[in-house]
Amino acid sequence: MTLRSLMQAGPAKANDLFAKLSETSDGAVKTREKLFAELKAELEFHTSLEEQHLFPVLRRNPETKELVAEAIRDNKELRAKVAELDATAKNDPAFAERLSDLQKLFRQHARDDRKELLPAVQRALSEEQVQGVTEKMEAGIAEAEQAKQDEAEERRAKARQEREQAELLARQAELREQEAAKAERDQAAAEQRVQAKSRQIADAALKPVAAAAKAVDQVARQTTAALGADAGRKQPSALALTNMFMFPWLGAMQGAERNSPVKPRGVSGTEEVIPLGEEVLEVGKRTENRGTVRIRRFVVETPVERQVTLQSERVVVERRRPVSDAVTGETLTELTVEIVETEELPTVEKRLRLREEIVVRTERTQRVETVKETLRHDEVEIQQPSRKRGSQHLRAVPSED
Repeated sequence: MTLRSLMQAGPAKANDLFAKLSETSDGAVKTREKLFAELKAELEFHTSLEEQHLFPVLRRNPETKELVAEAIRDNKELRAKVAELDATAKNDPAFAERLSDLQKLFRQHARDDRKELLPAVQRALSEEQVQGVTEKMEAGIAEAEQAKQDEAEERRAKARQEREQAELLARQAELREQEAAKAERDQAAAEQRVQAKSRQIADAALKPVAAAAKAVDQVARQTTAALGADAGRKQPSALALTNMFMFPWLGAMQGAERNSPVKPRGVSGTEEVIPLGEEVLEVGKRTENRGTVRIRRFVVETPVERQVTLQSERVVVERRRPVSDAVTGETLTELTVEIVETEELPTVEKRLRLREEIVVRTERTQRVETVKETLRHDEVEIQQPSRKRGSQHLRAVPSED
């Protein structure tokens, strides 16, 4: 890929985002925010790519030094327009007008790069320098693409983690529902067993009563037959005798059955187990990604001027009349005198020193958070017959915790 194609790829993508933004309405706030965020990132990446890799090479060349200063001023103006548009509400009617101004400024910036900057680069720089700048810009683009892929992968991983967490909670809720349904079925089955045993006990208890009633009825019929019709009319009927003998038994049994909300248990020696359950609060912890802090170091070049005092020595030759005509030195011989002229020139050296350090670390803090929930548990109420003689009432005994 050539330097020209690299520098034209950024404006092409930005123009596409400009067109999509221009087609949105004031009511499409979410769409405008998404597209503007992409446009802002693209413009910043395009200008930073030039400032990091192209401008330092052009600044060292006298022919392109002035172009670099103008390009930096254009980039500052472009960033100011982007910041102004970023501060504008996306449903503001002035958004479209300011977006149009930003688009015009960016198109002028791209035209200057294409008509002035690129031809100057091709004239002033050698093929090796252009190739070096191209390779650096390609590496920067590849690094940015990799960063986007990493960020997208991180978002997908976070979404996958949230989806798995939701599925886990759904499975836990389903298991709880299944356990609750099973508990209800077990309780209904236990109640049916209790009712069946109660009916068996009641049937077993009524068999002697029925036998006694039958015997009394037979005795009554035999007595009636022996005494005759008149005597039979004076004697109580078989039904009256049966009611007289069996009424206390039947009344007591019916009263006990009527007052007791629980059916009688089985015969002596049997037992029934009633499970009592309770809910226990279990509070766990999970780690969520709250965002990524990205720190990028980049080089900023600042023009610096210094004044230095320079000295120069030049040979001055002048002819003058001697004060006296007396010969004081050697004359009439060949003589050569050499005097060196000197001139101080500025020398520039750059020394790298450590200006400051950026320390990046994570700090862990703790907080106590109160979790409120309502727990349920089973209680049991026991009713036993009163110990008073002759009383068939039941009394309730509260369960012990």
